Amino acid sequence: MTDTTSVTAPMIGPAAPRDLCTDCGISRSSEPKRCGTACQFIKPDYPAMEARVHGRARDPDKGDELFFGPFRRMVKARLPSPRKGAQWTGITSRLGERLLETGAVDAVLTMAPDPEDKWRPMPVLVTKAEGMAGVRGMRMGYAPLLALLEPARAAGHKRIAVIGIPCQVYALRRIEAELGFDRLYVIGTPCSDNTTTAHFHEFLALLSDAPETITYLEFRADYHVELRFADGRQKAIPFLQLPLADLRPDFFPMTCKTCVDYTNVLADVTVGYMAGQGQQWLVVRNERGEELVGLLGDELETAPLESHGKRAGPVKGFITNTELAAGGLPLRRMPKPMRRIFGWLMPRVGPRGLEFARARLEMKAVETVLHLRRSHPRRMKSMIPDHVWKLVERYGIKPEPGERGPQE
Repeated sequence: MTDTTSVTAPMIGPAAPRDLCTDCGISRSSEPKRCGTACQFIKPDYPAMEARVHGRARDPDKGDELFFGPFRRMVKARLPSPRKGAQWTGITSRLGERLLETGAVDAVLTMAPDPEDKWRPMPVLVTKAEGMAGVRGMRMGYAPLLALLEPARAAGHKRIAVIGIPCQVYALRRIEAELGFDRLYVIGTPCSDNTTTAHFHEFLALLSDAPETITYLEFRADYHVELRFADGRQKAIPFLQLPLADLRPDFFPMTCKTCVDYTNVLADVTVGYMAGQGQQWLVVRNERGEELVGLLGDELETAPLESHGKRAGPVKGFITNTELAAGGLPLRRMPKPMRRIFGWLMPRVGPRGLEFARARLEMKAVETVLHLRRSHPRRMKSMIPDHVWKLVERYGIKPEPGERGPQE
């Protein structure tokens, strides 16, 4: 049973109105003006931040760093004994547990389910290892996690860990030096598309006649979405059969359509799924990331990553659909018989493992350029890092005059 005294949700102020904002929590702090320098969606400087956090910026000629950012090693990983209620096997929450068990940190800043809605994320401070059981699983919606940095400091916590998504982690790293913590561990999870919790409920209603009984949802690297239900049933829906064309036009906000950091490159370790092929994908980025993974010891089972298939075809098809969407035109619906055929083929012949992850990074880069070009052309020069232009170059997408800042 979770010890509720070890998990607190401090009161936080209202969000300040911001354009292109994911409500990371900075605007709710005592110094909301820090958004101007901390926000990923204003003028990010990834080379400088990567060098500050990891000791060097990504090297486009080194392995897959152009795609995934600086790293020491990448592996498939799993806990042989999955944690109850966890997404995948529970590596992320187990890292938080181990940090608290060993006394490496005083508190972990992360997300718990809102008492009134299990899908809505609620920022919390966890101060005892047993409290991490209550934060397992996936949430969907905006979550002002960084608003808890000041309450954590006021409570006397000097050594903390933060489990966050990329836009939260970028802002955290920008203000890290002024926070005054003695020790900071950053555990990152990948993120490409968020939405409001209310919109997410609309999506669940399209997937099931009884959406209130869905207890688990996961996008898998085998081109399926996995659903689990309260009665123990499980269901896997091929990506191509998802009712995405039935979603409202603003289901995904412009911030997520223009995010340039899918893989959480400023975390010490990134725990995701894209290259895992049925397991999780662990990206160890620096010495502190090695320390985090070392806390799991023999609990963690790892294996080399694999790469299969070719990504060019799927990425080109994605570009066509994104050009339509960015132009305000409806997405083309594939006939149902073809959807069934391609739904069967893609897990067998489509990009898999690292090639699947590379494909997703190129797709996100394409989205960024095309959506900003249509909706916020004046922001392109400051919002798009040089490595994003390099990812889309192979598909004939090049900067137009005034769209690219000084090359890094």
